[in-house]
Amino acid sequence: MWDAIFSTANMLAMICWAGLILLPRWPTLLAVILYLGVGLLCLTYTILLPSIMGGWIDPVGPADAAVNFTTIEGVRSIFLSDGGVTVGWTHYLAFDLFVGLWIAKDADAKQFSRVLQAPILFATFMAGPIGLFLWLVVRERRARLAGRTK
Repeated sequence: MWDAIFSTANMLAMICWAGLILLPRWPTLLAVILYLGVGLLCLTYTILLPSIMGGWIDPVGPADAAVNFTTIEGVRSIFLSDGGVTVGWTHYLAFDLFVGLWIAKDADAKQFSRVLQAPILFATFMAGPIGLFLWLVVRERRARLAGRTK
């Protein structure tokens, strides 16, 4: 079961990323990426996380250990099961795709070329915060340069 959920989430994210990077950004495409991509990944996470944390499916950690987010041991225990890894990965996929969608829309609104956007979006796909950081640097640099020319 977990392999199927993991594979489906990965495939959905990859299809959305390919569309975001390679296809024209029609409003319908952006809506599909937001609602069917990000939305379904978020829904999956929203349903599965409480189920795992509550011990209803694929409980994580030892039976006598409390799973929590306040210690490294508590967070580590979440990832000790296939369900925990799948839910954690789905979280990354949903959040990175949402950030990529925001970057693409923001870059389009600021008239950045798609050639410049592609490596930033790819970096976001592969290593979320790195791509976001790159976008913030590029975006701020242009804003500062535009401010000097006024």
